[in-house]
Amino acid sequence: MSVKFLKYVSKRLLLGIFTFILVVTITFWVMQMVPGGPWLSEKSLSPEVIAQRTAMYGLDKPLFIQYLSYIGKAFTFNFGESLKFNGQLVTDRIFNAFKVSLLLGVIAAAIALVFGTLFGTYAATHQNKLFDRVIMFITTASVAMPTFVISLILLYLFAVTWKILPTSFASGGAAAYVLPIFAEALYPTAYITRLVRSSTLDVVGQDYMRTAKAKGLAPSKILMKHGVRNSITPVITYFGPMFAFIITGSLVIDQVFQIPGSGRVFQQAINGRDYPVIMGMTCLLSLILIVLTLVSDILYKVANPRVDFD
Repeated sequence: MSVKFLKYVSKRLLLGIFTFILVVTITFWVMQMVPGGPWLSEKSLSPEVIAQRTAMYGLDKPLFIQYLSYIGKAFTFNFGESLKFNGQLVTDRIFNAFKVSLLLGVIAAAIALVFGTLFGTYAATHQNKLFDRVIMFITTASVAMPTFVISLILLYLFAVTWKILPTSFASGGAAAYVLPIFAEALYPTAYITRLVRSSTLDVVGQDYMRTAKAKGLAPSKILMKHGVRNSITPVITYFGPMFAFIITGSLVIDQVFQIPGSGRVFQQAINGRDYPVIMGMTCLLSLILIVLTLVSDILYKVANPRVDFD
């Protein structure tokens, strides 16, 4: 490892720690400004019981003391018990949901990367032909269309109208994974397709591509050795943050398909003002995003050695 590489990683780690603290800080103080509380939905609780619960979870302490406590919990990832699910640890609740979102997200991300690269490369090498025009139309519509609209259309067509796939994830079996994965993979696939197409068209016009062609190299070899490697570098920058968001679950997709994933748990925590779960989910998402962004930047350097770590 070079000195420049170690300096770069050290700087990014320090920046990551600062970003992590900033995210936790903003999340904590924003939660305090939101009206309501974790006990308001429970009408049967007396003021005495509410006061007792508030004291038990330390919510009666000064806000700055609570903030310091959350900072410590964020770095140890020990948020205690959920406020709404008595006796259930926050870490258990988060990681049980995260396992579901991780499986769906990894499959969706792999589909997006493989098919996005293939479609984008093929469309670029067949510019302005029928396939290219069809792909550009589909990808533009997919990028512009909100996720909840795509999810509802898929649910209506494949589950309600044609009845070839289950309407809910709770139905179980491999078929229950198809619609959520497709809905999750559609936007990144479309975005990567457009990104690869644009990059490939730019690479094809470079001097080294014309030189390789003049030397008599086969078009497929030129494309794979020089074209794809250089056109894939923008995808690496996008893929890290995209992968982080996919594997941590989607509020919309989890709700539409009734998936017990991170997105649904996060939504339940927000609706119920379950502060420890909200903080835990925020910390998990920000940590994954910071790490994968750093990995993407390092891989970008590997794919394009001309980029300096400075």
